[in-house]
Amino acid sequence: MPTIEKLSIALPAEMAATVRRAVEVGEYSSNSEVIRDALRDWAHKRKLRDQSVANLRSRWQEAVVDDSEGLDPGPIFDKLEATYDALAEVAGR
Repeated sequence: MPTIEKLSIALPAEMAATVRRAVEVGEYSSNSEVIRDALRDWAHKRKLRDQSVANLRSRWQEAVVDDSEGLDPGPIFDKLEATYDALAEVAGR
């Protein structure tokens, strides 16, 4: 069983009310359980962000060492311009 450490936190009134409401309606059994669940979600999002950044760095390094000619940007920009012109026309601009 993991060691439990007690912390005291300060929350804005709206957040505190949200935590209490989640316990009152039976979604969680305690305020601590709400906070633990929120921290697990937060940690998961941080992990995903860190993985995304690592993936982006890896792709960037691959691109830096890639000496191929790549794509001609002209047709790509033409397609983007046509797409945005069509969107502007639909929006009445």
